[in-house]
Amino acid sequence: MVSAGAVLTVTLTACSVFGQDGGESTREPKGTAVTASPAVARVSLVQKLGQDGPLRSLNVEPDGRWECDDCAGDGVTSTGSLDPERLKRLHGLLADPRLAQETDEVRKYKATCIDSLTSSLLTSVGLITSQDCPGEERPPVAHEILLLLTQATPAEPTA
Repeated sequence: MVSAGAVLTVTLTACSVFGQDGGESTREPKGTAVTASPAVARVSLVQKLGQDGPLRSLNVEPDGRWECDDCAGDGVTSTGSLDPERLKRLHGLLADPRLAQETDEVRKYKATCIDSLTSSLLTSVGLITSQDCPGEERPPVAHEILLLLTQATPAEPTA
């Protein structure tokens, strides 16, 4: 089961990363909210290995810049940028209409494995969680996003 702390962290990240309509929310100098297209919205990945493992978080900006907190479990924050090819692929995956059918809410997802790697993607369409445990079916588009992010950053690779 995913701990309440992990769910709270993902929820708080959602509030700070995404606007109410799912797009990225920013402020203009005069205080007017501007919303970016969901296709280029931020994406966040929160991972935890088992009940007692460190909570790692990766945030990727629309322009491909990323920041990963505690990715190696050493408390260090890493930063970098996705290369143009990966960024284009990420934008395409985030714009894929099938992604909306992969959210935890639509799938009625419940974490069932103990001591496995739990990965939660926060996208403009909602939260998408998966675990590395035998027999778990992975949502295909979200899994491609997860692979792209874990291969391009210090985030924990998924099996």
